Amino acid sequence: MGNVSTAARVGGSQLLGIIPTVLAEGNFAGKIVGKELQVPTMKDRIWKMLDNSNAFIALPGDIGTLEEIFQIAS
Repeated sequence: MGNVSTAARVGGSQLLGIIPTVLAEGNFAGKIVGKELQVPTMKDRIWKMLDNSNAFIALPGDIGTLEEIFQIAS
């Protein structure tokens, strides 16, 4: 994801990384290319993603990635 976001930023895109606070307290905070927005829960993350996005790209992941794809598609 880091390489994709860096390439998008270099190409002139605006990026917004939305991360739950619990993950921000770990190693994920500050590693986001572009603006970082912390939200209380994963559910809030999905809603903020829907409110702030024009398109979505799903990269290979695990069951959490599938959950996000289905929530965004529904």
